[in-house]
Amino acid sequence: MWENHKFTIIAVLAVAVIGLMTIVVVPETHQGVKIRAGEPVYTINQFNPDDPYGQTEAGIWYRIPIYERIQMVDRRVLDLDMEREQVLAVDQQRLEVDAYARFRIIDPVLMVQSTGDEGRLRTQLEPILRSVLRQELGRRTFADLLSDARTTAMANITAQLDQSARQYGAQVLDVRIKRADLPDGTPLQAAFNRMESDRLEEAETIRAGGRRDARIIRAEADAEAARIYADAYNKDPEFYDFYRAMQSYRAAFETGDGESSIIMSPENEYLRQFQGR
Repeated sequence: MWENHKFTIIAVLAVAVIGLMTIVVVPETHQGVKIRAGEPVYTINQFNPDDPYGQTEAGIWYRIPIYERIQMVDRRVLDLDMEREQVLAVDQQRLEVDAYARFRIIDPVLMVQSTGDEGRLRTQLEPILRSVLRQELGRRTFADLLSDARTTAMANITAQLDQSARQYGAQVLDVRIKRADLPDGTPLQAAFNRMESDRLEEAETIRAGGRRDARIIRAEADAEAARIYADAYNKDPEFYDFYRAMQSYRAAFETGDGESSIIMSPENEYLRQFQGR
């Protein structure tokens, strides 16, 4: 049989091999970039947030062997882990920061043209993430990372990294800080001492402001009391004189431990209120 049909068998096998080389299966989880003569020209199953799962372009596709090939690009959300980076905050605190970003490839053709594959894309994005992180956190204090200001900082970092990632066909969805600590050892203790000094200085500033406000309030109250006394004197000078004398007597006679004696002449001007009208 081989002697009689060997050319036919070889032809069938060749057609089968060519057929297998022609057929390509693009899964739901990937996008296929058709590369023609070394140039990416078309995307199969490109990500679209409006496409429901199971109703995309995934499935069997065809290519011209040798002349065309299809490169698979992940369609899912990808992670970019940044190695620990030392950042100098605006308050001169040195921080050890671990961060990560989540991104998706939205233009596979541009990604293949600019970087080649996901691995090289991560290599391009990581130094950008480091630079943006240093710039943004360098404008903030260590205390900001422990407050609501951290959310604003992360939003700014995400926006800046996304702007740079667009030129590689990627979209940055989120950036998060996993850990932000002070360095171990002597720098850590020095940072704690500096933070303690800053808080003591801040507390003294607050106390000084409180003392200033108290003096202002007391002065305003004294002025108001003087105005009230003046109004009372203008309305009834004799009653005002009597009232002030009673206050003076109370202040003079109630002082001490009760065993002291005060000897004064009945005709003394200070005791005039005891003489009646």
